[in-house]
Amino acid sequence: RHFTPAWFAMNMGVGVISILFANFPYGPQTAPMKALSAVFFFLNIFLFLLFLAASLSRYILFPDVWGLMLAHPMQSLYLGCFPMGAVTLINVAVTLFYGEYGFGGNAFLYTLWGLWWLDVAVSCLCCWGLVHVMSTIHEQSLKTMTSIWLLPVVTLIVASSSGGTLALALHPLSETHALVTITASIFLVAIGLTLAFMILTLYLLRLIVHGPPPGASVVSSFVPLGPMGQAGFSVLLIGQALRGFLPVQGSTSLFLGDARVGEIVYVACVCIAFVLWALATMWLAFALLGIQNVVRRTRFPFRIPFWGMIFPNGVYANLTISLYRTFDVRFFRIFGAIYAGITFVLFVAVFTTTVYMVYNGIIFVAPCLEDIDMA
Repeated sequence: RHFTPAWFAMNMGVGVISILFANFPYGPQTAPMKALSAVFFFLNIFLFLLFLAASLSRYILFPDVWGLMLAHPMQSLYLGCFPMGAVTLINVAVTLFYGEYGFGGNAFLYTLWGLWWLDVAVSCLCCWGLVHVMSTIHEQSLKTMTSIWLLPVVTLIVASSSGGTLALALHPLSETHALVTITASIFLVAIGLTLAFMILTLYLLRLIVHGPPPGASVVSSFVPLGPMGQAGFSVLLIGQALRGFLPVQGSTSLFLGDARVGEIVYVACVCIAFVLWALATMWLAFALLGIQNVVRRTRFPFRIPFWGMIFPNGVYANLTISLYRTFDVRFFRIFGAIYAGITFVLFVAVFTTTVYMVYNGIIFVAPCLEDIDMA
C-alpha cells in the first residue's frame, strides 16, 4: 500500500550507471567494463520487474489508492519514472547485448523496437495526461513548485534518446524503419525540450522569488540536469543518424535528397548539444548553491525521492563523455570521467542507505496516504 511510483527512480539510477560503464571514456570496450554494464543491467531488470509487480499488487489490492495517488500534486508526477526506467533497459540491450554481443539477432532488435513504441505511447500518456491532471485536479502555487514538475515532460526526451540508438541499429536492416524511428525521436525531443524550457523558466522565477525548495525537496534541484543532459545526448544521436541516413537514395525531396543535408544537420545538432551541455552546467551550479544553502540551515531524513539525484547527474556525465567523442577534446574526457565517478559514488551511498532502510522497513512512506484514515 505504501509502495509509491517514486521507486521507479531507482530503475533510472541503476540504468544510467549501466550506461556510464558502457560509455566510460577510458577502456569502454574492455571486458570488465562490459561485464559491469551487464551486471547493472540485470540488476535493473530484476528491480523493474519487482517494482512493476509491487505496483500492480498495490492498485489491485487497494484500488482507491490510485485515485488518491493521482490527486497528490507531487507523488503523481513520479509516474513518469516508469517509462524512463524502462528506456534505460532498452538502451543497454541495444548497444551492449545486440551491438556488442550480437544477442538474439534481428528478432531481438525488432522486439526491442516494438517495446520502444510501447514506451513511447506510455511516455506520451504521462506527458499530456499528467500535465492535464496538474492543470485540472492539483492545487499548485509558485511557492510550492519544485523541479519535479519536469518529470512528466522529460519522459518524451528520454524516449527520443532510445529512438536514436535504435535507429542507428535498424538502418542496416531497414532504411525505412530507421527513418521512421529517427523522425519520431525528433518529434519527441522537440516537444519534451520545449515544455522543459517553459517549466524551467517558471522554476527559475520560483528560485528568485521564494528561494530553494525547503527541506528534503531541495534534492530535486538536480532534476533540471536531466532534460538538458538527455536532450543533448538525444540531439547528438539524431545528428549522427541523419549524417548517415541522408541523402535518401531516389528521393526527389529538396531536403531528403540533397547530398549536403546530412552534414549540415549533423553540425547543427552538435552545436545544439553543446549549448544544452552549457545550460546543464548552469543548472548544476544553481543546484549546488541551493543545496548547500538549505543543508547549512536544516537537516532532513533520507527518502526514496533521493534517487532522483542519480539519473540527472548520470546523463550529464554521459553527455560530457559523448562530447569528448565528438570533439576529441581532452577536457571533456577528463571531466566526464571524473563526473561519472562522482555519480557512481553518489549511487553507492544512496543504494546502501536504501537497502538498510528497506531491511528495517522505515523507507515505505506514501505521502498521498498521510492524511487518510486507513480504517
